Amino acid sequence: MKIISGKYKGRNLSGFDLVGTRPTMDRVKESLFAMIQNSISDALILDLFAGSGNLGIEALSQGAKKAYLVDKNKKACRVIQNNLNNLDISEASVFCLDYLEALKEFEAKGIVFDIIFIDPPYQTDLVEKSIFHIIKLNLLDKNGIIVAESDQLEKIIYPSCLRIVKRKKYGDKWVAILRYV
Repeated sequence: MKIISGKYKGRNLSGFDLVGTRPTMDRVKESLFAMIQNSISDALILDLFAGSGNLGIEALSQGAKKAYLVDKNKKACRVIQNNLNNLDISEASVFCLDYLEALKEFEAKGIVFDIIFIDPPYQTDLVEKSIFHIIKLNLLDKNGIIVAESDQLEKIIYPSCLRIVKRKKYGDKWVAILRYV
């Protein structure tokens, strides 16, 4: 995996072979970031189910101000931290927690995000659960976006206060961008 654009363009990331993860491939990542490019500058990022940290690190490379990278897998957390160390990135924090514990911690700290990436394991209902908790806990800025990935568009379920503003299919993956109505 490579960083496709920005400050760290061309640099390699570890974690492609992490068991239980499914990294966003470079061509999909390039298209996804083209769709959200106007939202990245100085954004506060949450990369939930971060895996290698690929999406959060890409956002930092393209001008985001800070990223919070969450994964409950301890090996994934070590890979994320190694990727951050190898690139000398200091504007990121790694949380080795279950997604709901992390969301509650962000709520307690009053953190509100501009961009939230959600790419959990496909065989779960964690896209839906994550989105509903994010809205319930007021973790998305009123002008913010959620970038959700799933193997089926029908699994990207969200409350009526949100709407899909863009969606695209890449092979066996759907990417939907949500924002407040």
